[in-house]
Amino acid sequence: MGEKIADHKTWVESSVEQETSSLPFTFSISQKRTSRKKNVRKVLLPLIAGILFLLLWQYQVFHRIFQLETYQLPIPTSIGEAFVENFSTLISFTGYTLTEAFFGMVIGSALGFLWAILAAAFPKWGKSALMLIVAFNAVPIVALAPIMNLWFGNGIGSRIAIVTITTMAAMAINTNKGLMNVNPLALDLMYSYAAKKTKVFRYLRITNSLPYIFTALKINTTASMIGALVGEFFYSSKGLGYLLSNSIKIAQMPLGWCCIVIASIGGVLFYLIMEGLEKVFLSWHTSERT
Repeated sequence: MGEKIADHKTWVESSVEQETSSLPFTFSISQKRTSRKKNVRKVLLPLIAGILFLLLWQYQVFHRIFQLETYQLPIPTSIGEAFVENFSTLISFTGYTLTEAFFGMVIGSALGFLWAILAAAFPKWGKSALMLIVAFNAVPIVALAPIMNLWFGNGIGSRIAIVTITTMAAMAINTNKGLMNVNPLALDLMYSYAAKKTKVFRYLRITNSLPYIFTALKINTTASMIGALVGEFFYSSKGLGYLLSNSIKIAQMPLGWCCIVIASIGGVLFYLIMEGLEKVFLSWHTSERT
């Protein structure tokens, strides 16, 4: 009888071990299934919402709600026809506007970054310096356009200058916040190792500011497109903003909406590029581990 009980106990223990050994495999399968469901939801839900939005727009539901006519808000098929008819012009002008937005954002972000470093290195006048750049950025683009046109001429340089000014403040403020909001314990650790100020600045403050820098870059992706488009409204003979302004003047609203849609897509692509770079350079950060 005792031997039977011992054999039964051994069998139970072995079966429990087998079940527990298969638990990690089971958990990994369930986690994969959960992640797949989340990925499917991330793709399907926006896709369904976008299709529903286009259908409501196409069948003039929004027109009836807001009491609009089709010449005021063209339907998607009319916008698509205008895109096909003016394809070469739209592609050429899109490249021109994206060039302005890209170089203006790069120069403005670089200048804002350098400004933030100087403000952090010399904190006595750092706040005043940041207030100066904020005040400069508060000047409306409508007022900046003629000034930049006088300074840099009627070419692409004036629009790049406008975008540069509109993107400096976000980078300067965010970067300075990242440079200054450092964990005091981390600072004490660096000083306990007799680290020089340059080492602390390079390995601690700059690293701590990276999430803030990418936040500013993502803000600047949309601000750069806005600055380029508005700058082209006033002094330009090329670009999506110029074409949009002329289309409104001559009542070619489908062509004008083509410019709006293309500019929106360009802004989204800029944002996605920055988001991808953020995942690459901030793979160590806690925000990218979830």
